[in-house]
Amino acid sequence: MPGLWGITPRESVRGECECRGEEAVVAGCLDVLTGRNVDERLLRVLGGPAAEQVLDGREGGTAGYWPRVWASRGLLYAWNETATAAVVLAASDEAWRVREMAAKVIASHRIDDGLDAVIRLRGDPVPRVRVAAQRAIAVLTAAGA
Repeated sequence: MPGLWGITPRESVRGECECRGEEAVVAGCLDVLTGRNVDERLLRVLGGPAAEQVLDGREGGTAGYWPRVWASRGLLYAWNETATAAVVLAASDEAWRVREMAAKVIASHRIDDGLDAVIRLRGDPVPRVRVAAQRAIAVLTAAGA
């Protein structure tokens, strides 16, 4: 479903991969996800128009959870194995939206190292996180069959 810019997050991230390379986009997503650095251009790509509110200090600013959610979502569409550990760690983030997106990334890329993390998320207090965890568990256990 197209966003406010008329393109989907997938299209936005894939377009950025064409500009700077998938490896650089993954590295940028990891920087945001792990709190190392926020590249404003990449944040605009990942968050769309909502990124402006974060960049001007609203919605928790760049230290809030939205950049981590968007960086995780970016890893759905730009991926390499260097992101595995950070995504698995994100499954225990304090923000439920980050945990939910981490479970989705674990499922999407069939990250076997994330199985224990998503099993723990089955008991998450947020229903959307539990649903994403169950899907990830189903994908990972079916892949191993």
